Amino acid sequence: MEKMARIFMVICALVLFCSSSAYAQMVGSPSLSPSPAPAPAPPYVNLTDLLSVAGPFHTFLNYLVSTKVIETFQHQANDTEEGITIFVPKDDAFKSLKKPSLSNLTEDQLKSLLLFHALAHYYSLADFKNLSQLSPVSTFAGGQYTLNFTDVSGTVHIGSGWTNTKVSSSVHSTDPVAVYQVDKVLLPEAIFGTDIPPTPAPAPAPDISPAADAPTASDEAGSPRASSTPSSSYRIISLGVWSQMVLAISGGLVLFL
Repeated sequence: MEKMARIFMVICALVLFCSSSAYAQMVGSPSLSPSPAPAPAPPYVNLTDLLSVAGPFHTFLNYLVSTKVIETFQHQANDTEEGITIFVPKDDAFKSLKKPSLSNLTEDQLKSLLLFHALAHYYSLADFKNLSQLSPVSTFAGGQYTLNFTDVSGTVHIGSGWTNTKVSSSVHSTDPVAVYQVDKVLLPEAIFGTDIPPTPAPAPAPDISPAADAPTASDEAGSPRASSTPSSSYRIISLGVWSQMVLAISGGLVLFL
């Protein structure tokens, strides 16, 4: 019996020791709150696919692909927190561009020209009202490649010295990518110089004098005709002739009497 009592006491001591240790761990270790879910990644925008479908922007897209500037834009769009804003000329803008010509540009100048059409930050159309107060604004080309923005009643006007145009439509505007259509190719002074030819004045409208009004039938009917209506001088002459004839006849009668 004495042996059984000792075994029972040992078991009770072990139970008490384990219980106190477990309680100490529960009190000492704070509960861990679940970590917040990571923010969703911004949607991936494939600029090549976007410019292929919209537009037509085939000329601008071909330049981007041939110079590999499209890769620079794509990296800025999806691998940075700043995003990108691109001004894309339509194909007609390149067709109407005669002087200066892009065919004489070097490869580096052509790349700078394309980078000149982008800003290294995402801007919605509403942001340009504040951005216009910061003009000139540096473009993706950096350095002296700057643009001037003016917000006129919600319409964004863009000036580069050689080019004055406006944003004609929004192709895509969801953070982090904004693509806006412009009517002209943006030409930087850093490439083409500051000797900008003056804009030709519009041709004056021809000065056409109004034709004289032709006489109407009523005017012809109401106007006197020289052949049908005698003038006042003609009536005076006729009266004088008749008076002389009367006097001559009267004188002849007096002689016979």
